[in-house]
Amino acid sequence: MADEVLSRREASEAVGDLGWRYVLAALRTQVRVPALARAAEVAAHLAASAGADADGRLRMDVREDRLLLAIQTLRAARVTTNDVDLARGISTAVTGLGLRTEPVSATGRSVQAIEIAIDALAIAAVRPFWKAVLAYVDEPGKEGPEDALVDPHGQAPAVWFQQMDAPRPQRNRIHLDISVPHDVAPARIAAALAAGGRLVSDAHAPAFWVLSDPEGNEACVTTWEGRDP
Repeated sequence: MADEVLSRREASEAVGDLGWRYVLAALRTQVRVPALARAAEVAAHLAASAGADADGRLRMDVREDRLLLAIQTLRAARVTTNDVDLARGISTAVTGLGLRTEPVSATGRSVQAIEIAIDALAIAAVRPFWKAVLAYVDEPGKEGPEDALVDPHGQAPAVWFQQMDAPRPQRNRIHLDISVPHDVAPARIAAALAAGGRLVSDAHAPAFWVLSDPEGNEACVTTWEGRDP
């Protein structure tokens, strides 16, 4: 069967019952473990069980209390049917170890991804600076003068550029995008508002909500919903 790119909704629905979530063009989950040595053992087992299918698709972040997993066809920066199959196989392997793939930790923090958005009047003029100073690269398949930049090692947040129509000296021009599972967004927004935040706009919900801190510095809580054609 051909490896087909999935829509955001298709990818989300394909893994929802496996303990994975679709967040920022990747399938993400975590596996709780009691110690770093165990996390390393689990990572080695998963790499062996996935075999060559993991190359170019699976990223693992080994920590002392958890293993963070992300799956994406890296050359295309998209999720495909083969990625879903890989997620299913990994969940089966994790279950065989007496563990489980789950999108939310014991502390209640879900898997997530962070982007930095920079407002600019001339995106093509400022983008080369950020690419050089961060040692970032073009996102796969997106090499235009206004496209996002990514960390080639997958460690740091992506950077994208938002077009301004006129200078805005009265407000910040860099904000964070916090991409969360679609079923986590309401609780995350409620927590931010309870902590003193303000809802600036929900005009584009459920794709994203614009929030601000008490001094007007903005952040967006984003999900995959509402983005498919």
